Amino acid sequence: MNAPFAQPDHSRIIPIRPVARGHAPIRIALFSGNYDCVRDGANRALNRLVGHLLHRVGAQVRIYSPTAPRPAFASIGDVHSVPSLSLPGRPEYRLAIGLTRGVKRDLAAFAPDIVHLSAPDILGRQAQTFARTHGIPVVASLHTRFETYLDYYRLGFLRGVMERYLDRFYGDADCILAPTPPIRDDMAARHGASSVAIWGRGIDPHQFNPALRDPALRTALGYEDGDIVPLFFGRLVLEKGLGVFADTIAAMRARGASVRPMIVGEGPARSWLAQRLPNASFMGHLSGTDLGRAVASADMLINPSVTEAFGNVNLEAMASGLAVLSADVSSASSLIDAGRTGLLLPPADAAAYAGAAVGLMAAPARMAAMRQNAATAASRHRWDDVLQSVADAYHRLLGRPVPLAIPACPTRTGTG
Repeated sequence: MNAPFAQPDHSRIIPIRPVARGHAPIRIALFSGNYDCVRDGANRALNRLVGHLLHRVGAQVRIYSPTAPRPAFASIGDVHSVPSLSLPGRPEYRLAIGLTRGVKRDLAAFAPDIVHLSAPDILGRQAQTFARTHGIPVVASLHTRFETYLDYYRLGFLRGVMERYLDRFYGDADCILAPTPPIRDDMAARHGASSVAIWGRGIDPHQFNPALRDPALRTALGYEDGDIVPLFFGRLVLEKGLGVFADTIAAMRARGASVRPMIVGEGPARSWLAQRLPNASFMGHLSGTDLGRAVASADMLINPSVTEAFGNVNLEAMASGLAVLSADVSSASSLIDAGRTGLLLPPADAAAYAGAAVGLMAAPARMAAMRQNAATAASRHRWDDVLQSVADAYHRLLGRPVPLAIPACPTRTGTG
């Protein structure tokens, strides 16, 4: 049984509203770094959470986030734009300039029961201070290992500073939502077990499923029946391990494997990767069934990224029936049963990835079993369960009974 969360310290703080609210709908102020500016795993998870809170829990949610002139996707919920600047060289990302007076007034008028912080940026830190000052419990969810980004941009000398800042940020939350058991255990050791819970990720079986494998798509891309297709799946940015992926393909070819990778995703490093892999099939940004069909039509995912806190692409590839070759980091090791549902490799060792991939290609029965096991394991990750766990955490933090979620509408069948 989960230990109850540590109750927030209300000493020396000014309450923004009377504490007793009976059983009125819970009110959540969600602060995001880029709620709909960038289509990535963290933002998709946050949008799913807001949808669940609104439609299955009956909560009231207001989102505070930078916004872009052209959102990356249609977001869910009541989004209040905060002043922000685009990052130099990465215009799709925006950096909030902080909690302005106008945002503070709006936040006070909304009078949230809980402030949920999804990014340890300036906006998140100032919202945390506002919440602590006004006696509002703070939830902080961890989505990305930001400290790992520094090495990709030759800023590794700042890692200690970044890690100390992150430690203070999460340490000042009343409840930390960690994506995996290893990260939960690390946070519990630093900040106390009663302050940490798990918020994992789920799978939409209609979008990611082995049945979506499409031989016609493979043929249209020039693949033959017996070809083994390695997949890169994610945003095309250097911190996703693109260099290791390109080196892995080169090393596989040096071992005699005739492979032509499929690249699903878009980003500023696309031209760089295309120069390294001129004969790859670049699918660009895909969504919905098109995305699921492309992923399921590959054979193995090679994922050298070390920046994910959870690793959505690993889970989605597993659900699609792919053999997953992933960097051996905590996000992957909590998902993958090494040798049965995938393989875990030294993160930057392209030769190790190539050896493992070529070894699987030479053992089709083993790869087929791994793919089946992966799909079965991934099917146990259900969105309704993982999203409800967040709502349960909110209610426990507030000392309220944990309610049952509103049942989902039954799925329509037939063609009418």
